[in-house]
Amino acid sequence: MLRERVTEDVYVFISTLYAEVSATVVITPAGAVLIDTLPFPQETRQIREFVLRRCPRGIRYVVNTHHHADHIYGSFLFPEAELIAHRQCRQILLKVGEESLAQARAQNPALASVRLRIPQLVFETELLLRLHEKTLHLLYAPGHSPDGIMVHIREDRVLVAGDVVTPVPLIARGEPDELIQSLKQIKGLGLENVIQGHGGVLLRGEIDETMDSSIAYLQAIKKRVRAVVEKGLPRSELKKIDIESCGKSRIPLGGLVQRLHQANLDYLYTQMMGEGEDLQ
Repeated sequence: MLRERVTEDVYVFISTLYAEVSATVVITPAGAVLIDTLPFPQETRQIREFVLRRCPRGIRYVVNTHHHADHIYGSFLFPEAELIAHRQCRQILLKVGEESLAQARAQNPALASVRLRIPQLVFETELLLRLHEKTLHLLYAPGHSPDGIMVHIREDRVLVAGDVVTPVPLIARGEPDELIQSLKQIKGLGLENVIQGHGGVLLRGEIDETMDSSIAYLQAIKKRVRAVVEKGLPRSELKKIDIESCGKSRIPLGGLVQRLHQANLDYLYTQMMGEGEDLQ
């Protein structure tokens, strides 16, 4: 696990075990806020130990930016903390969370100790969390997932973006137009840093360019896949649409972004074909 100090009170932890997924800690004299956790308990336990050494008041709140397993499976390690998420996150976890966790445990013994936690405090559009001199503005930001949120740490001018911002936007099971609107929200916040859901921290000079690049990528893949569908071409044609031709690099996340790109294309193809209909 990697650790980076973003500001005096904000730290980001990046998993070396799974897709460079990130978790963020905000430390105050009144206690700490943990935004997302890491999927494997061994890494999240290290975060807990780090926070408790630096913050005698402990972890007051845990925020889940969305319901995906790689962001929530460490939440059970903070039973003393109130768990916050979007209302839809709670609903999704109540519906499918236990079944999904059982499947994950069966595939990966490292998850054997994980227990599902259901968010207690939920909201619809926005929520303000004030802790000592820190104001955390939680914003609804769908697109990657229907329950996605971001956390704006106002005094530090830092945005914890969850999977709204990743090295290549991921919309499999999501909605590209909603994600474009969520990305546009970011440009008006006057930020110093954006903490991505996966990968490194974006600096002030990179933020607008990255948002524009991600918006252009989403528009490009929609156009390219629509052309394949309208010409009546089979799904196999999607392999010819490489990530660079859509404006993103295949290098980040150890090359994983290329697989994510193909997942995006497959998802759009299925959506545009309607109800799972396939030309193959």
